[in-house]
Amino acid sequence: MHRLDPRGKIVVAGLFAVLMAVSKSYVAPLAGLALALICLALARLPLKKVIARLLAVNSFIFFLWFVLPLTYPGDVVWHFGPLSATRQGLVFTGLITLKSNAIIIALIALVATVPIVTLGQAMHDLRLPDKLCHLLLFTYRYLYVFEQEYHRLVQAMKIRGFQPRTDLHTYRSYAYLAAMLLVRSYDRADRVFQAMLCRGFHGVFYSLRTFSWQRRDGIFVMMAMVALAELLYLEWRMPNLL
Repeated sequence: MHRLDPRGKIVVAGLFAVLMAVSKSYVAPLAGLALALICLALARLPLKKVIARLLAVNSFIFFLWFVLPLTYPGDVVWHFGPLSATRQGLVFTGLITLKSNAIIIALIALVATVPIVTLGQAMHDLRLPDKLCHLLLFTYRYLYVFEQEYHRLVQAMKIRGFQPRTDLHTYRSYAYLAAMLLVRSYDRADRVFQAMLCRGFHGVFYSLRTFSWQRRDGIFVMMAMVALAELLYLEWRMPNLL
């Protein structure tokens, strides 16, 4: 999985994500989840890191279970005081949970196995917009720089005796912190851009690495397309549950 051409993995991951996102039955997402788990097993990624990423995603989905079943119109299945949950809301929330996990696991297995620099170059070779490729590379490159800047600002606040409380002064201080971080980020971005212009940058990143499409890449893409066609057939044959 790690040695496959990143361009093929990006295309497969994108098509899989689109197919899962538009599915309206449980059969295709269940089959997609099984395929994503197979890819994850082939990738042999650290289990703890995978679980941590899945927990981060499902922490947002968890709140949907408190909102959608109570607000989605349909057949009421139970009452809790003035609140009532519908069968369609429960089905819809379960479908979102299933599709989200299938997409995330597939992206972890296919895209997360590609280094960020290689991913940006592969996106460029696929003729994706240059601004999107540059934004990905710069975000990854300077995300840690802005994180360090944030910790320096927080440390400076603590040295000056700041202690967070639930009062107006604390809210104002955090607002100043966010504004100062935004100003410094903009200033850093301007300095980086000027430095790139001084070095002759004209909108193109050059790389010494070239991709080589091999037989295993063609086999992988062909098998993936067959699997996606089967998922599309299952989605077409199964009725809408909502």
